[in-house]
Amino acid sequence: MAAIAVHQLTKRFGRKTAVDRVSFSVDEGEMVALIGASGSGKSTLMRHIAGLERSDPGASRVDLFGCCMQSHGKVRRGARHLRRNVGVVFQQFNLVSRLPVMTNVLTGVLGGIPAWRGTLGLFNGAEKARAQAALTRVGVGHTARQRASTLSVGQQQRAAIARTLVQGARVILADEPVASLDPASARLVMETLAAINTDDGITVLVSLHQVEFARQYCPRTIALRDGAVVFDGPSTALTDSFLAELYGDASRDLLAPLAPAETHAAPARPGAGAYAGIA
Repeated sequence: MAAIAVHQLTKRFGRKTAVDRVSFSVDEGEMVALIGASGSGKSTLMRHIAGLERSDPGASRVDLFGCCMQSHGKVRRGARHLRRNVGVVFQQFNLVSRLPVMTNVLTGVLGGIPAWRGTLGLFNGAEKARAQAALTRVGVGHTARQRASTLSVGQQQRAAIARTLVQGARVILADEPVASLDPASARLVMETLAAINTDDGITVLVSLHQVEFARQYCPRTIALRDGAVVFDGPSTALTDSFLAELYGDASRDLLAPLAPAETHAAPARPGAGAYAGIA
């Protein structure tokens, strides 16, 4: 079954066409990169898939796991339930800086508990254990009691990923998750997403500005230019010369070299550890 199915999605902002009749599908368990130069429509497309933006009226449609999220410019009934299956990781993390990391991660359960408990911040022991296990899984378990503002940007992004795990997301949409990070932190975040995809079978769609990350971590890449799909296929086909044909001078930014990999501790994988119980 397709985890994500996009059909003829179109979105205009005034005279600018941000997304132009885009169609593609992502099967359950795939890890797919979405690449393109700045302004190519990546973030707008991600927001539509997450149900955070409505398309233009017409033939546009977005389905998640065979259920309609939106069509003909209208978000459908039941979209709120579908959103519970979608974890979104933003470039700017969306953590509340003054709150402890644990509390930020626990917001991932808000869609599945009574509203009054969420309003009062009343989380039970099992939910706290899930949050701690998720933080440990992504390599920042020791930061649970710290204020989010004390974490490095790379640690904050991994805490944001932990939040999607606590949510129980079946799809993770990561919108430029490494754009604000140094190369070593960026690799840790990409390795974390790849491990979640491989070990848990969670579908990952990640938008990237540097194609080298797509080549290293994503078997398949969808390339956008001016809001339209210009390539959808194996990431191994994205040679420098092919990208130059697709993007011209704009390919220079996509092909910016990455710093050499540094030695670091990899995020813990599930198994004997506490994360094994997370849904």
